[in-house]
Amino acid sequence: MIRGLTKAGLGKIESDEQYITDAAKYGFQSVDLNPLSLVQQYGKEQAAHLLESNDIIIGSADFTVDWRNSEEQFREGLKSLVEMAEASASLNCFNCCTYVLPSTDQPAAPFMAAATRRLRLCADILGAYGMRLGLEFVGCHHLRTQWKNPFIWSVEDTLDWIETIHAPNVGLLVDSYHWHTLGLRTEEVLQLKKEQIVHVHINDAYNLPIEELLDNERLYPGEGVIDLSGFLKNLKAIGYTGVVAQEVLAPAPTLNSSELFAKSKEGFDSVFAAI
Repeated sequence: MIRGLTKAGLGKIESDEQYITDAAKYGFQSVDLNPLSLVQQYGKEQAAHLLESNDIIIGSADFTVDWRNSEEQFREGLKSLVEMAEASASLNCFNCCTYVLPSTDQPAAPFMAAATRRLRLCADILGAYGMRLGLEFVGCHHLRTQWKNPFIWSVEDTLDWIETIHAPNVGLLVDSYHWHTLGLRTEEVLQLKKEQIVHVHINDAYNLPIEELLDNERLYPGEGVIDLSGFLKNLKAIGYTGVVAQEVLAPAPTLNSSELFAKSKEGFDSVFAAI
């Protein structure tokens, strides 16, 4: 598996160049970012050189379409999705992910119908560039009642929805924190097939009842109670060889960026050592 980062949990990063070079410096092999932004900043050739010279890949591209709100907002974002997909493919990034909130202010049935159609169209656009779309189920209990109507949050319901979207390049983004907040055991990872997984996030949780765990109060790998080594072992057992990217959503840290990169490396070293 490939050790990766998102920008969440790394403090203030001055530029994508710093993000990429520091990721390499601390032993990471992948970063999640917006390839279109990278190309716009540095040009296609320089962006490719920046990645290649640091032995870094882009694990997952930022999803640039607002599929949750009005049809007009959705349509306006499609052009940027095409541009992002073109930039991603030029930099050998073939994954893109978005999260699925477990509640919505919209009536659930029409929201589901619209979201299904929209995500199918997005998947078709991404598929034209050889890209996959990962949907992240969100397990945190407090978000299930954050908005008026419950939506979906379980693995099973998300997989059923993926079947309904009916695009061959759609799968799961599996996040260890959301897995934990659903009350799932690490052994249950074995029920997944590697083909169902597009991308993986890793982070840790406080020793609290799962109903009390907040989405934006996560810990670095190895600091909490999630059996992350078991989680990774079982991903490996089903044949997953893709990116495992840290995503620590938490209050603003007191450490500087270099210290947070080092902290992230230490956490990865500890949980990967056991596999």
